[in-house]
Amino acid sequence: MIFLLAVAMAAVVFGGRAVASGPDSARPAAHPAAAQAAAASSLPCDLYAAGGTPCIGAHSTTRALFAAYSGPLYQVQRSSDHSYRDIGLLTTGGYADGASQISFCANTSCTITKIYDQTSRHNDLPISSGGYWKGPGPNGADVGADAMALPVTAGGHQVFGVKVTPGVGYRVDHASGAPTGSQPEGIYMVTSSNYVNQWCCFDYGSGENSHTDTGNATMNAIYWGTACWFGGCTGTGPWVEADLENGMYHTGSGSNKDSNNQGVHYPFVTALEKNNGTSNFTLKYGNAASGGLTTTYSGALPKGYSPMKTDSSLLLGTGGDNSVSGQGEFFEGAITAGFPSDATENAVQAAVTASGYGTSGSGSGSTTPLRNTNANRCLDVPNSTQTNGTQVALWDCNSGTNQQWNTTSAKELRVYGSKCLDDEANGTANGTRAIIWDCNGQNNQKWNVNSDGTITSVQSGLCLDASAYGTANGTLVQLWTCTGATNQKWTRS
Repeated sequence: MIFLLAVAMAAVVFGGRAVASGPDSARPAAHPAAAQAAAASSLPCDLYAAGGTPCIGAHSTTRALFAAYSGPLYQVQRSSDHSYRDIGLLTTGGYADGASQISFCANTSCTITKIYDQTSRHNDLPISSGGYWKGPGPNGADVGADAMALPVTAGGHQVFGVKVTPGVGYRVDHASGAPTGSQPEGIYMVTSSNYVNQWCCFDYGSGENSHTDTGNATMNAIYWGTACWFGGCTGTGPWVEADLENGMYHTGSGSNKDSNNQGVHYPFVTALEKNNGTSNFTLKYGNAASGGLTTTYSGALPKGYSPMKTDSSLLLGTGGDNSVSGQGEFFEGAITAGFPSDATENAVQAAVTASGYGTSGSGSGSTTPLRNTNANRCLDVPNSTQTNGTQVALWDCNSGTNQQWNTTSAKELRVYGSKCLDDEANGTANGTRAIIWDCNGQNNQKWNVNSDGTITSVQSGLCLDASAYGTANGTLVQLWTCTGATNQKWTRS
């Protein structure tokens, strides 16, 4: 009864908003009927509130993070007439109305211009104005994400995530209620291993109001990607790290070289970081579709980072100084006042897995080896390299990450989470090499996985082909006119 009362009280504080069209919609407080819904179904920010660490920022383009929330999730602007629409919920405390975006953006393109804060503090995230590092927008501002670039499902409903490509960034300065200085703070987000890189910085959390680097310990954010700032990292990532300014930290020493964490490879990932401001920060991850959390580090802050000096700017997609080279996918997240308990974070993970994230489109989301029918060997990145331009080949099938290919809703074939199978130099001639390259969304990285077993390039229409009908380890893979032969047939295994 105490728990339900706390949740119900939180629901009264954090209420609904009217869904309206326009760049600055009116946002009324919660209504009593919405407050009653929280006791029946607790969502992440209800759970944080019940644990004594309330959300001061709650951002999602896929669903409500409070059971009582009934307002807009995010705003889109279409290019055809520059008009705006707020994308809301199908029901109070439910999932995003993806159909509203689809109809509004039909026959044109749309940009996500704002991600609404679901708390009563209204710490909404508009497109960032830029900073020390300039974005690609007007006067050095960042740009908004393509609203249609990341279709997924949640609870069986069509929804859209935020695909942060380099240059995309959102930010609110002097956020209401944000922990500052050495005040404790917790953060979680749902992201993906499908689209990452090693550059700075795909972050979610707190940064500097000045949008410049003001020194160690002036920010506290989750970094997600393959950065290894301090050398000697175990595995290839991606990993959950803490961006505390001037370094992405796996541990108090920076490196994870003494860890067994090779990297996290799920289509949907729960990433968590918490920092008590003086003596401890903790990093965790989980499969956002099932299971519990794994703690990769819980211990002392790095040397020179105690006490923390955190500032009150909330950001998504960039570093504290607006470093804009990172990339990643964002579905939901929240920032809390206080150091959440392990029990609270376990409850939040259970609420995330219950949300039912899935991929959109036939065949999307499967991560398995691709076995060549003729050779009975798998599509392999030689020597597990991640070097751009490496030609793929056939090799004995094994459990290595260099043979794990994820079919995404964007028709990519990803390996290591951040590298795509690539039609080299947009080639259209027989013999064009099939290589790996940083994922960039171009058509030479898009593939049709066909029911007859062939895999064809969207760019050229050519088939993925084991050269000269080769069957030996090391046989190179190329593009060739489709013939129907078994050296051009592939199966999931």
